[in-house]
Amino acid sequence: MGKVKKEKSILGQIEDLSHRLVLMLVVPIVISLILMLFYAEQYHSSIVRMETIANLKTVVSEEIPGTAWNIISGKITLESSGIYRSIHEVNETIDTITERTGQENRLSLIVASRTMQTLENYVDRIRDNINAQVPVVQSEAELEEVRDVAALVDSMLNEYIAREIESTARMSVSLRFVILATAIAEVIIVLVALWYRNRSVKRTASSVRQPIENLEQVAAKLAEGTMDARLAETDVAELRRLTTQVNIMADRLKSMMEKSNEDARKLRKAELRTLQAQINPHFLYNTLDAIVWKAEAGEKDEVIHLTSALSDFFRISLSSGADWIPISQEKKHIEGYLKIQQTRYRDIMNYEIDIPDEIGEYYILKLLLQPLVENALYHGIKIKRGGGTIKVSGALRDGFLYFTVQDTGCGMTPEQLSDLNARMKKGRPSVSEGGGGFGLVNVNLRIRLYYNQTDGLEISSDPEGTTVRFKVPLRTRKEIFENESVSG
Repeated sequence: MGKVKKEKSILGQIEDLSHRLVLMLVVPIVISLILMLFYAEQYHSSIVRMETIANLKTVVSEEIPGTAWNIISGKITLESSGIYRSIHEVNETIDTITERTGQENRLSLIVASRTMQTLENYVDRIRDNINAQVPVVQSEAELEEVRDVAALVDSMLNEYIAREIESTARMSVSLRFVILATAIAEVIIVLVALWYRNRSVKRTASSVRQPIENLEQVAAKLAEGTMDARLAETDVAELRRLTTQVNIMADRLKSMMEKSNEDARKLRKAELRTLQAQINPHFLYNTLDAIVWKAEAGEKDEVIHLTSALSDFFRISLSSGADWIPISQEKKHIEGYLKIQQTRYRDIMNYEIDIPDEIGEYYILKLLLQPLVENALYHGIKIKRGGGTIKVSGALRDGFLYFTVQDTGCGMTPEQLSDLNARMKKGRPSVSEGGGGFGLVNVNLRIRLYYNQTDGLEISSDPEGTTVRFKVPLRTRKEIFENESVSG
């Protein structure tokens, strides 16, 4: 049996290389940093201890003997002198430093602490002499003992500082050695890492160069329009998956181009049928008949009103062949339509239009609202006993235009609503066979195609009526003309 070729993964190779480089570079650095931080902390602690002991020397050698003389000479009293507090503070500081000092340097501090007890005993004798009112000469002898003991403590503190300096010097030498060794080791490690990195990069590049070149060639062919170009299989894991996806993409792209051409033909047919359906002969005949009746009845104002509304309606419907019109024109279009229809259905139809003038300057795809109004009239209000109201509203929120057409007609059954949603989801254009309108499916399709969005109409219905909503992105006149020039 032939040996199975091991799958190569670019990501795996890169991760392995990165992990090894991290270990090679970071671990020595971390170790050296730990050592340097350790020595630096020891060095700093030693300096602090020496500074503290140096401050004590002044207290022991000068302040305590001077205070004792002031007490003997009567300049200050023993209670106000604070000499015992000074002795105790020196003892506490020496004990604290002793706990923080290594075994090799503790002896001097231990002896100094015991000697401070002797110093306190001599101060006690001075106190007793003062209380017994003995001659000053005898107390001066005790003062000399105080000075001698203070000098002894001072010498012990000097000895401690000298030993600490020696220890600090040894630490400095060790720290210098650690830094030098770390620098040499890092230089060697960096050189090895660079060699290893170059070797790994060359090996990885050689394993993926050819598949990538093949990918570039196939991508160039696809960009040129050769939809039959495909990639051969490769043993590199990521590129193998990429190869599969590119081939799938090419298949889908070919299918999408074919579907796009078909959708374009359907869209054009839908637009032509839209225009034909919009100029509905029955609507025109009925409106002209109404104008004749009004003229025969001598209702001059109504004749003018209907004629003007009919003129506006057809002028905006045609719009010189333009697909996009201002919202103000769309609003005027549905106003003209509803005015005409209210003349015919005065007893059963009322309407409201709530589209703010502030959004009138923005552009919308022509003939989106009127078909929804027509559908509400013929399939909601007209067939409901007692009639009802049609309300058209619009608003601008967060860069989108929101429109709603609501009627209080008879509504749809759940089965009718489900069937309508299914037809809109499939996107099959259709034109209403009855009087008026080219259907909700056509409007839904035009919104999705022209605005390049997945959502179209949102319809809800119950026995109280039907509500149709949709939202579209905001478009200005400049954006419309720029898009038309680019597409042209």
